[in-house]
Amino acid sequence: MNRARLALKAAALVTVGLTLSGCIVESGRAEQSRSIGGSTPCPVEPDPTVRGTVRIGWQEIPNGDLVVKDTGLLGTCLPNVNVVWSKFASGGDVIQAFGANSLDVGLLGSAPAAKALSAPLNIDMKVIWIQDRIGAAESLVAKDPSIKTVADLKDKRIAVPFASTAHYSLLTALAKAGVTDAQVINLAPDAIRGAWGGGQIDATYIWEPTLSQLKGTVLTDSAQVAEQGAPTYDLEGARADFVRDNPAFLRVWTAVQGWAANLINTDPNKAAEHIAGQLGVPLEQILTQIKGYAYFDAKTQAGPEYLGGQLGADIRRTAEFLLQQGQVQGVGPAQHYTDGVFSAGTPGGTK
Repeated sequence: MNRARLALKAAALVTVGLTLSGCIVESGRAEQSRSIGGSTPCPVEPDPTVRGTVRIGWQEIPNGDLVVKDTGLLGTCLPNVNVVWSKFASGGDVIQAFGANSLDVGLLGSAPAAKALSAPLNIDMKVIWIQDRIGAAESLVAKDPSIKTVADLKDKRIAVPFASTAHYSLLTALAKAGVTDAQVINLAPDAIRGAWGGGQIDATYIWEPTLSQLKGTVLTDSAQVAEQGAPTYDLEGARADFVRDNPAFLRVWTAVQGWAANLINTDPNKAAEHIAGQLGVPLEQILTQIKGYAYFDAKTQAGPEYLGGQLGADIRRTAEFLLQQGQVQGVGPAQHYTDGVFSAGTPGGTK
């Protein structure tokens, strides 16, 4: 498979460091929603026996994480747990925080998860939930209208957050189109907006809500790349020691995230209000954005296509591609990636 030339530029991703006391970086309104009827009842029996601080990393991606954050459900269901929500720019930052033992649970894409589980990082982490399967909400978009296909990106400057699902999808799309000489540079979403406006890049592969803020031509998206054999997901990961030591928390986590996924699928307007409040964007934008993802309830996630089986193989295939691209140094045996998926918290889960 051809290999795209990667040119790492000065605009690097910012590493976010957390402490046990926590530093909450808020976006939109506070964690407890007041705009659509006050507090939301816990979908399971609250558990006051669980205590301590849980540090959760979130990103500006419209999924169940933001519904849970906005409703304050974890605080309602676990009244004696101090939940610290901290914002991250990308999954690459999340895996750095896992490696530094400064984060317990965090949102990351399937490509960062594959990188974390592979050499040289070999981070001891588990995937505990699928927030979404990525579709048109993550796309490759070109600024110049004369660029109409992926093949037209020869010698062009393309920005993407490295070690992200978008990075994996971009490299897959370029390889399939036979583009070997594009300049792929590493920029965080905020920096991509600035570089786009300043004419410093020709294209970008990026996700919502940044994607909707860029005016250009969509060349391909992650739904099409999935059809080429490279599906991508937004996942929730956790340090393996946290998973081992906190089964009661994980049971509640699964319950509230499952409730949020059901809300998105059955009452998207209400779910979008929560997400829009956290992101500080119009409701109509969120309703459009969530159509670019697929969301799964807990029972579906426990099945053989996802946490109950296939996801580990999908992550390993991602790692194999990243090895070809020089993004990891080695790929472990299949069982290593299967063991990197934890399904015990979902109905019917086995490990």
